[in-house]
Amino acid sequence: MNRFNYIIFAFCFFLVVFTKVEASDSLARKFIPIIGFEFKPGYTIPTDEFFKGENKAQKPINTTLSGHLKYGFKYSPDTYLGKIYPNTIQGIGVGYNTFFNSKELGNPLSIYVFQSSKIADVAPNLSIDYEWNFGVSFGWKKRDEIKNPYNLVVGSSANAYINIGFLLNWQMASNTNLRAGVGVTHFSNGNTSYPNSGVNTVGASIGVTKLFDKQRSHVAKSSYSAKENSKPIFNRSVNYDLIIYGATRMKGVFPEGRDPMLVPGKFAIVGMNFNPLYNFSKFFRAGLSLDFQYDESANIGSHIVNENSISGPQDLKFYRPSFNEQFSVGLSVRAEIVMPIFSINLGVGKNFICKGDDTNSFYQTFVLKTDITKNLFLHTGYQLYKFKDPNNLMIGLGMRF
Repeated sequence: MNRFNYIIFAFCFFLVVFTKVEASDSLARKFIPIIGFEFKPGYTIPTDEFFKGENKAQKPINTTLSGHLKYGFKYSPDTYLGKIYPNTIQGIGVGYNTFFNSKELGNPLSIYVFQSSKIADVAPNLSIDYEWNFGVSFGWKKRDEIKNPYNLVVGSSANAYINIGFLLNWQMASNTNLRAGVGVTHFSNGNTSYPNSGVNTVGASIGVTKLFDKQRSHVAKSSYSAKENSKPIFNRSVNYDLIIYGATRMKGVFPEGRDPMLVPGKFAIVGMNFNPLYNFSKFFRAGLSLDFQYDESANIGSHIVNENSISGPQDLKFYRPSFNEQFSVGLSVRAEIVMPIFSINLGVGKNFICKGDDTNSFYQTFVLKTDITKNLFLHTGYQLYKFKDPNNLMIGLGMRF
């Protein structure tokens, strides 16, 4: 996946967010704008020798710092979504990150969607909140055998950006909150380019949010209690989600007696999920998913034609594996956190129709569902094998019945 693909996906996310806001406004669903900024000092986890000092600078890369500017909104308490999710904020953000080694890693700029909500109250003006970010980061210095030979971590100038954090949220004035906490961040390209070791950080955050609501009726606890009886009644029910997705990936192989080699070119992936989910509450649904996937790169490593005469990746030739070796069907357990516009779906499964080492495995999925209409959503996900091996992106559309 090149930079153009990432731009398209980012544009789709932001278009959906603003479309939902405009649609809500046109239906008299008023929303309250929020602006925030924060700083995040952190520690870069040394997942590769490159971070430990085997780089051109001959210094460990263990410190990171980023600054973020966010625009978001929450639904007014007199709206349907405002009554169900009174503490939830969603929007878009921009972050600038440095690892203090711009020549070899760059100073990436992240553009992302975010969502934040309350977990529990600690005191009258203090709560524990969570926040996730999901988007794209640009401006990485990728590996180059001549210009950037030590960087065996980043293989593309654009990478996915994922962050999850937990915060103490203190309302220090009527419209102003101070937030501080800890979080983890992951940068990766989903095997669309190599190398793809990923960049992982853990750190702190501190920031301020400003709410632009003159009446502040939605903050006062008394107003919530007064409206308690007017909250919509939750009905337990089953949703049936049908998803079609696709992606491209690169593939590494391990010829016998030789170092690993990257196969030239990219391979297609297409898949489908049928995912019945039972709504246990307004925040949570869970169920099973029947997962179909065809991976054009699966098991090609066991079909190398000229294994004894390879001098480099350009010499690699393969027999095409059978369809049964590249097609798999699995069953996974899914849990989904439900919020306005966005839902986070996590799954753990096992392929039961499969053939070959590349598909005969447990797999894990992380999916962000972004509502476009009541029954149509954008599906953006990532799949791992064996809880550690990056496998592929999953970009598609879903229909909810």
